[in-house]
Formats: sequence, C-alpha cells, structure tokens
Amino acid sequence: MSIQMNELDKKGSDFQEGSVTFDAYSEAEIEYSEEGIIDVNRENAGSSLIAYFNVVCVVAGTGTLGLPYALRLGGWIGLFILVLSWTMSVYTGTLLIRCLYANGKRRLSSYKEIATSCFGAIGGWITFFLNAWILLGAPILYMVLSGSNLTELTEGTAGDIGILPWSVISCAIIAIPFIMVKSMKEAAWMSALGAIATLVVVLIVLVVACIDRNYIPPAHHDIVIWDKFPIALSTISFSFGGNAIYPHVEASMKKPKEWPKVVAAGLSTCAGLYFLSAVPGYLVYGSDVVSPVYDSISDGVPKIIAIVVMTFHVLTASPILLTSFALDVEEMLNITVERFGRVKEFLIRASLRILIVVFVGVIGASVPHFDNLMALIGSFANCGLIFIFPILFYFKLTGFRNKPIYEIAWCFLTILLGIVGLIFGTISAIEALIDDFKK
Repeated sequence: MSIQMNELDKKGSDFQEGSVTFDAYSEAEIEYSEEGIIDVNRENAGSSLIAYFNVVCVVAGTGTLGLPYALRLGGWIGLFILVLSWTMSVYTGTLLIRCLYANGKRRLSSYKEIATSCFGAIGGWITFFLNAWILLGAPILYMVLSGSNLTELTEGTAGDIGILPWSVISCAIIAIPFIMVKSMKEAAWMSALGAIATLVVVLIVLVVACIDRNYIPPAHHDIVIWDKFPIALSTISFSFGGNAIYPHVEASMKKPKEWPKVVAAGLSTCAGLYFLSAVPGYLVYGSDVVSPVYDSISDGVPKIIAIVVMTFHVLTASPILLTSFALDVEEMLNITVERFGRVKEFLIRASLRILIVVFVGVIGASVPHFDNLMALIGSFANCGLIFIFPILFYFKLTGFRNKPIYEIAWCFLTILLGIVGLIFGTISAIEALIDDFKK
C-alpha cells in the first residue's frame, strides 16, 4: 500500500502535496491513531518498562567505564557537563520522537525519514550514514572488547586462544539472538539483563574503590584542566548517545504518549549510574584512573566478576544496536511477511542479518586502529544525532518564530555543546590516529 505524504512548506506549519511515495508500511502494518495520524500497528507492542530497559541497556554500558577517566582529563567540572549533557539529551530525545509525528498525517518510521522530509534525499542519506556508523561501529568495538576481556580471563589456560578468535566467537554468540529477534520488543529480555549487568559492575567499582581508599595514598585531583577540558567534554557528551535507536524503541511501545517519561527515566538512570561510577573512581584513583575503570581497582575476585559481567553486557547490548540498524534496512528493502510470506521473509531476513554480523566481525578483525577511526566519525555522528539534528529538524518541521525565547535559547545552547564536542572530539581523534600510524 503506497501512501502519499504531504511535505511541509518552508514555514513548517502548512502542507503541500508532495511527490514522494513511501512503501515502508504494508496495509496490515498500519492503523490510525486516536489523532487520525497513520501510525505503526501497536497491537502486539510492549510496555513502557521494556522501552525503558532498551534505553538503559544501550546508553549506560561504556559510559560507566569511561567517565572516571573523563574526569581525570577535565577535572571535577566534568560533573557539571555531565548534568548538562543529561538534561539536554532528555530534551532532544523527546524532540526527536515529536518530529516523527510533526507532519500531522503519518508517523515517520526512522531518523533517516525525518531527515529526508526536512532536507531531501541528500540529508536523509547523510543521516543514515551517521546512524549506521553508530549502530554498526559500537558493536564492532564491543566485539573487540569482548575478545580482549575473554583473552584476559583465559590467560594461561587452554582457552587462551587470542583476541581475534574470541572476537569471532563473540560474533557467533550475538548472531543467535540477533537473527531470532525481529523487533525491539522481543529484545526486552536482553535489555533487562544488560541493564542489570551494568548496575552490578557499577556497584563492584563503588565498593572496591571505597575499600581501596583505605590502602592507597591520597589521589591527586583537579577542579578543572583547561587544556584537556574540551576532550573531556566531548567524551562526557557522547555518554548519552541513544538517539539512533529511539524511533524503533518508541515504535515498540503500546503507549507511545509515555515516551517522554520513558526517555527521561532511562537517561536519568544512566546519569545515576554515571555518578556512582565517576565520582568514586576519580575520588579514589584521581590522576591514575584508567579506562575502563575496572582496570583501576585492586586485582581479585571482584575485578574478575566485573570483567565477566561487562563482557556479558556488551554481548547483550550489541544485538539491540544491530536490530535497530537491521530494521531500518529491512524497511528500506520492504522485507515483510505480507510481501514474501512467513517462511521466505524469515529466510531473507536471517540471511541479511548473518551478512551484517559477518561485516561486523570482518571490520573488527581487519581494519587497523578502528577504535580511533570510530572516534573520528563518531564525533560527527554522536554530536549530530544527539544535540544538533533533532533541534534542526524540530525547527524545520514545526517553525522557529512560534517558540518562546527561553526554548530557543536552550536549543542554541544545546547546539553549541554539540558543536564544541564535535570540534574537539574530532581534533582528539585525528591526533590519536596520527599517533597510531606513526607507531
């Protein structure tokens, strides 16, 4: 079923008949919402609690490990940036979903479709590339981290087969739920387990850091380190990067009107975990703290448990990120049960997802210095997707002059934070890549 979409005019408040035809939804997959907007079918959608776990699992993971090191770079003032990034990301996460319904006719399906409706095909494909870089790049890094952790855990045993083989095994492990799970709702159990795993690691770091404080010399701290502060700012800003999956998470909700509460609760939980990790990590270990933070705590059983649990977390978070990317691709290719039938649709979808997992494994194993390459493009992608694009789309779709002055000021401050993080995050990543190639 083809749906003719009315495009917004230049003012963002009126509509004119457009020429773009969208075939993303089949007749069986759409229904009318209470407001008369064509919406995704939510008959079998999940609860807001499931959506909450999806947000926490994807966002909280690596941020809890790297924020103590971010404070080491920038000083205690990083806590202020953490609060600022938290509130701004809640705001832009709400705006992004509001943009899905802004045309008043039909719920848009993805971040890419929002960009296309605002800035045409070029804007849509640029956004898709940045979105894909995050949704594929993060799992690639997670697989490398998983391989490194498993190598450390099996060192000196028969299982000590090296980082690369363990990374391949990690890819095979995540492939199973990734292929079997069709939607974000079905990934709920992974989200819940991943969120619990993150909490366990944070509590281990908190308890062991408090114990270590009694046995190690007082650490050195700084209020602010100006020359490293911009890098710390970009690192902290990236810690709330969940916008890439939000359209699909909201689409899996039975009550989409509760999205603002879900994103606020999810990111607030992440912020709480960040404070529990960052404050004791920097307070106890100071200028000696490293990333991931569990490498700073004393050796022993708690540290081993933290490594095991965090490995489990990245293995549960990766399928969620990959599922969000796969849903975008499957929608673009119109891979539906109505078009192909249940068996053929599953075979096509499974084949596509196997290719995605193979791509993740090959890139992680073959591309040199992928972590710093990821940081380079991630500076553009994260800052754009989190702080800049949602506001630009919001103004484009709903107008600018009809906003109160305080909201406009807040929007410009948010964009400014995104631009600063983008610039200095890019500079830092380029310098790291240059050092890598020199070595």
